[in-house]
Amino acid sequence: MKSAVQNTILETYGKLNDILSTFSKEEINIIPFEGSWTGGQTVQHIILACSGIPALFAGKTEKTTRKPDENVKQLDAIFLDFNTKYESPENIKPAAIDYEKNTLTASAKKIQDDLFEAAETYDLTLTCLDAKIPGFENFTIYEWLYFAIVHTQRHTHQLKSIYETIKKK
Repeated sequence: MKSAVQNTILETYGKLNDILSTFSKEEINIIPFEGSWTGGQTVQHIILACSGIPALFAGKTEKTTRKPDENVKQLDAIFLDFNTKYESPENIKPAAIDYEKNTLTASAKKIQDDLFEAAETYDLTLTCLDAKIPGFENFTIYEWLYFAIVHTQRHTHQLKSIYETIKKK
């Protein structure tokens, strides 16, 4: 379980870095179409959503009384449905400012490293009690890692679409 999730973290954040690296420092801040985030805002949203996740694992936890991956299918259904658009919660909505590509890249790499290390360090079957995603019960550590993965995959897909739209202009 640990090595599988670690491999998926590396693969997911590797793809994020690959698409992020295709943007120039100017392109990262271009709005591709009305109502869209820039590439910089999209990556900042990933950073805001995922950077605090490993800290939850050091907080209050308890032994899990259900399958530790019980919420995975529902997370897939939500985050890997690229045809449905969701409104970001305010606390992880990126500011409409210009972003520095190198800073975004370094922050995304730190999240990758932190998630990878957390997957190695913690018992993935424990339930975290300090935070909850609306509509879900408390997640296990495995489910929090999985959330970070599918959330990042969703927005990597979005980032690719933003890049393709900018290149067509």
